[in-house]
Amino acid sequence: MAAAAATSLNCYKGFCGQISVHTLVLLLNGARAQVYCYRLETATVRPLAITMGDSSGVGPEIILHSYKKGELPLDLIVVGDLAILERCNQILDYRVSLRRASDVADRAGDCINVLDMALLKVDDLQIGRISAKSGDAAVAYVERAVKLSLQAEVSAVVTLPINKQAARLTRPDFTGHTEHIARMCGTETYTLMLVSERLIATHVSTHVSLKTGLQQVKMPRIMDVIKLTHEALPKLRPTTRIAVAGLNPHAGEQGAFGNEDLEEIRPAVEMARRLGIDASGPIPPDTVFLEAIKGNYDAVVCMYHDQGHIPMKLLDFEGGVNVTLGLPIVRTSVDHGTAFDIAYKGIAFTASLREACNLAIKLTQSR
Repeated sequence: MAAAAATSLNCYKGFCGQISVHTLVLLLNGARAQVYCYRLETATVRPLAITMGDSSGVGPEIILHSYKKGELPLDLIVVGDLAILERCNQILDYRVSLRRASDVADRAGDCINVLDMALLKVDDLQIGRISAKSGDAAVAYVERAVKLSLQAEVSAVVTLPINKQAARLTRPDFTGHTEHIARMCGTETYTLMLVSERLIATHVSTHVSLKTGLQQVKMPRIMDVIKLTHEALPKLRPTTRIAVAGLNPHAGEQGAFGNEDLEEIRPAVEMARRLGIDASGPIPPDTVFLEAIKGNYDAVVCMYHDQGHIPMKLLDFEGGVNVTLGLPIVRTSVDHGTAFDIAYKGIAFTASLREACNLAIKLTQSR
């Protein structure tokens, strides 16, 4: 165990500069051990930015509870509202040390450093309810964090959930983190990847109606997502075997149930294979995920949002992580919503934030 801890600690030293261990929480997975909590001795590298999410939901308590449990694994700074975090800290009696940071470089150890945007006061807090102020502030936290990453002041961005209905009260065109961050980065070719130990899924379309999503099942777009998936997989898996899901029942049954599988998906797969990508498909969508979790594929390219999200939520709702591929920055996210019904009760799970931070480290180290 000591050797595993030393190996993992050296890995974190390589990423975070000089550190001294404050608490070690070892999670053993076979022969693997991970160090999850430490105290900074000197802040010598760029921290990771965590956005607070919608203040009416579980974002603030997940940050506090994760820190209290020793699950935040690296030098970080929270982008949000200090007043809200302090109020949440008080309600749940977490007794976590919070500190206002004047800028990204102004960080201290043994506390959560908060880049306080001062957008919300305690009186603005509406726990478990849709709030235009909270929705607008949540998007503003993301915008600040992304700008910091584009300016190379932070190493990566990890986002906590936004309530889209609340955000759209002041930003009618807002459809989600993924699309908003891509626009900020000037990126046109991107995709949403869901990652867990059991499954990896990418998506041809995401936050659009099902009707619009079906219209986006076109060979060029499918090819883009296959390529993005292929480029990302070496950072996550030892092999890069990609299954491309069909759209229609039985992948169209040779045109009996629609032509998209024959005319759009298959040509994309064939082109990918000519480029040397290990892609297969279209594979019937009712069996492709079974084949993936049996170990026959490393990732599944899905044709629309729910085709990938339903199996991921079923297999690993608490541990799944959302990653945006194609960006010039590293951005990961928890794979759950604001959970207004349980906000500020201290019962929201923290595993997804822990895994999102760990994956952000991994992706940053491999860039």
